[in-house]
Amino acid sequence: MEQLTKIPSFEKDHNKLMPGLHEGGTVHGVTTWDLRFKRPNCGDFLAQPALHSIEHMLATILRNSARKDDIVYFGPMGCRTGFYLLTTAMNRSEVIALLKQSFAEALNLTEVPGAKKEECGNYLEHDLDGAKAECVKYLEILESV
Repeated sequence: MEQLTKIPSFEKDHNKLMPGLHEGGTVHGVTTWDLRFKRPNCGDFLAQPALHSIEHMLATILRNSARKDDIVYFGPMGCRTGFYLLTTAMNRSEVIALLKQSFAEALNLTEVPGAKKEECGNYLEHDLDGAKAECVKYLEILESV
C-alpha cells in the first residue's frame, strides 16, 4: 500500500499551537481558518454538548450574515480543541470582524438553532449555557489577535 501524505493540519507542531485564530492556507480559492479555543493535549477540551451547540449556533449565524456567500463551512475539530471555518474572498481582518460579531450574536440566542429531533441527528446532546461560556472565552481570545 502506498504511504499517505500528511495533510497540512497534521504537519503543525501541536505542542506549540496556542489558542487563537490561525490561517491554514488557501486551496482552490477556499481559505481554512483554525479557530483554536483550547491548547492541544493539555487536558482541557470542549465538552461535546457545548461543542455541538456552538457548531449549530455559529454555522447558522455565519450563514445568515452579510458575508453568507463567502462562508463555505463551519464545523468542529475532532480533537475538541476548536473549529474550522472555510471562507472565500475574505482576509484576516474581515474574518476577525465577522467572528467577533457572530460570537456576540451567539450570546443573545435563547435556544440552539436546529436542535429539534427532526432537525438534528443527536438532538439530546446540546448545552446552550456551556456553549455560551465557551463563546465568551473565545471572544476574549479574539480581542487579543
